[in-house]
Amino acid sequence: MIKRILLLIVIIAKVGFAHAQTADEVYNTYIDFNEAKMNADATRQMTLAEKILPDTAKLTPKVRISFYNSLAKLYEDDSQSVNAIKYYKMVSAAQPDYYVAHRALGYLYIKDISGKQTVVDANYIQKAKLALPHLEKAQACDPDDNTLAIIKVLYRNLKDEAALNSLPARLEKLKKNCVDLLSDQ
Repeated sequence: MIKRILLLIVIIAKVGFAHAQTADEVYNTYIDFNEAKMNADATRQMTLAEKILPDTAKLTPKVRISFYNSLAKLYEDDSQSVNAIKYYKMVSAAQPDYYVAHRALGYLYIKDISGKQTVVDANYIQKAKLALPHLEKAQACDPDDNTLAIIKVLYRNLKDEAALNSLPARLEKLKKNCVDLLSDQ
């Protein structure tokens, strides 16, 4: 009987100490996260991000997307491509016209296949096909000779002349609703 009472006390104590953050607390941590970002303090930024992640649903949708974008960039700068891709995908899904996330995704997908003498194998094809739509959106919104050259090389290596020939028309269509800045307001 005493063991049961002690167990019940331990459980009650744990529940009492468990503290879900309020929406205001999560937002205040987000403010601190942005301050760490402005101060180029990646370590503190990552620590704060870990506090925010379990409670991102308590952030407004715009703040949440802005947070995911900043977190993706933080992971990208830390050479954590898998995590960066995860969060950039969330950003591009929520804000499909935000071409900055598309550019990042495109370059992250081809990171290990570009600029090398690479055999066009299944891995190359998969990564090129993942990257191309993102690179095209970025190119349409913010033309860049390097990005255009990469797009052309990828299509040539894929031996997709039809896609290469129709590229100007696709770029023209994609440039209509470009967003270059996310707002958390």
